[in-house]
Amino acid sequence: MQIGRVIGTLVSTQKHRALVGAKLLLVQPLAADDAPRGAPLLAIDSVGAGVSERVLLVLEGRAAGEALRKKAAPVDAAVIGIVDRVDLAPPAAD
Repeated sequence: MQIGRVIGTLVSTQKHRALVGAKLLLVQPLAADDAPRGAPLLAIDSVGAGVSERVLLVLEGRAAGEALRKKAAPVDAAVIGIVDRVDLAPPAAD
């Protein structure tokens, strides 16, 4: 899993039948300090996330497809949770 931030939505009127009714989100993966990490991804939303929310992402095809609850859905990434809070441990003293 990874943490990301929803930066937009995408509308596609013509798509694979397994994706009909699925909400598509553009998500920017984040590092632990909230800095952008890599290129934005297109992900299926399975939890009702919205723009600007921090979310949990799965990037494995099988796990992402299961989030949609449709067998053999052609999905590479899925939003599977909305992050309420991240607590980081302080750096260890030397």
